Amino acid sequence: MKTNLKIVVIGGTGLIGSKVVKNLRDLGHEVLAASPSQGVNTLTGEGLPEALAGAQVVVDVANSPSFEDKAVMDFFQTAGHNIAVAETAAGVKHHIALSVVGTDRLQASGYFRAKLVQENIIKDSGIPYTIVRATQFFEFVGAIAQAGMDGEKSRLSSAMMQPIVSDDVAEALTKVATEEPLNGIVELAGPEKIRMNELVRQHLAAHGDNREVNTDDAAGYFGTPVDDQSLTPGNNPLLGKTRYADWLNQSLALK
Repeated sequence: MKTNLKIVVIGGTGLIGSKVVKNLRDLGHEVLAASPSQGVNTLTGEGLPEALAGAQVVVDVANSPSFEDKAVMDFFQTAGHNIAVAETAAGVKHHIALSVVGTDRLQASGYFRAKLVQENIIKDSGIPYTIVRATQFFEFVGAIAQAGMDGEKSRLSSAMMQPIVSDDVAEALTKVATEEPLNGIVELAGPEKIRMNELVRQHLAAHGDNREVNTDDAAGYFGTPVDDQSLTPGNNPLLGKTRYADWLNQSLALK
């Protein structure tokens, strides 16, 4: 794809979006970080046509502010339709969306039902697209730990995971944004598989947290049933290069 693109990053001020914006600007592209704080609201449509005017590429990494079933469905459904309409009017040539590995396998979860609706809106929009399904971020492990806490103990599944650091996600999205659309899904994961309970044990130990981690496969993933295939990619995913233990050491050294 040609250089010096105008690229709009929806959710461009968040964890992943801000990194993608910087990466693309460093490559010389004209990049607009679109978010409600910047006057672009995909839920209401405010500022969206103006933001997309003249854009060749859109990268959508925005997430719902609420994970409650109805709210998250309303967010991805409404925002998805608003983005598709604005992109069609603007003549956008490539839509990239960040989704989650296992979305189609985790339909007992309201969040993943909403993500699948988002993916289907993209597929049906007629706009060339690439959906990047990533595994859980290293930065999210603390939330997984907290979700399993019951007093001074944690109840967590032993299901296999393959988490990835946000920097590696942003790097992959940057590359996809400067290439031709796949009109399909690509999976993205970290370099190593690890069981959820062990991942949290490492997190707690690194932070000097002595709370106990108990294995309870009925706990699922935020209450959604999971097995060893639920949260891990299929064959030939893109792989990040950063190992969890190395990232933990680097993060703690920066404190």
